[in-house]
Amino acid sequence: MIVYHVTIETSDDYLTRREAHRQAHIQRLTGLRAAGIVIAGGPAADGKSAELFYRLQQPPQLKHVIEEDPYWLAKAWTRYTPRTFKGFVEPWEAPPIVLDGSRRATIVEGPTVDEDMAQFAMIEMRGAGRIQFGGFLEGGATVALARTGDAAEALAWFRDSGFWDAAALAARPFLYVL
Repeated sequence: MIVYHVTIETSDDYLTRREAHRQAHIQRLTGLRAAGIVIAGGPAADGKSAELFYRLQQPPQLKHVIEEDPYWLAKAWTRYTPRTFKGFVEPWEAPPIVLDGSRRATIVEGPTVDEDMAQFAMIEMRGAGRIQFGGFLEGGATVALARTGDAAEALAWFRDSGFWDAAALAARPFLYVL
């Protein structure tokens, strides 16, 4: 299986454009999640982008899974940038879908100084309930979904381990929908 992190850019009128298609979009993602294709997803807090994590068998499937989405067809999504994980710490559970923006999380991203030890650290953070999942992208960066809306707290978890380049770590807010 191939795990992708996909950043999606939205149209300038995203909130208006998506409204008529929101129910179909959520139903589709719910079905893809039940099939094990969607790992997680949600919009940025400002609504200018979205991030989705997919698990697929073949690279050509990515185009279909995105470009058949009602948001893409309605042009609420305008562009996407996929990145492939070379190593991934799987989530233990799929939490319930939350559509009201109340489940705030943080995406943490940055390079490791010791990838092997960083993987162990992420497994420990998952066990402690600090991250939902995470992994290592081609090119050496880490992307992880921290289970806190407090970016400083999420960054501290990674910095304190000593296995990431503390000066290069970044965090951004994420509305964890599914």
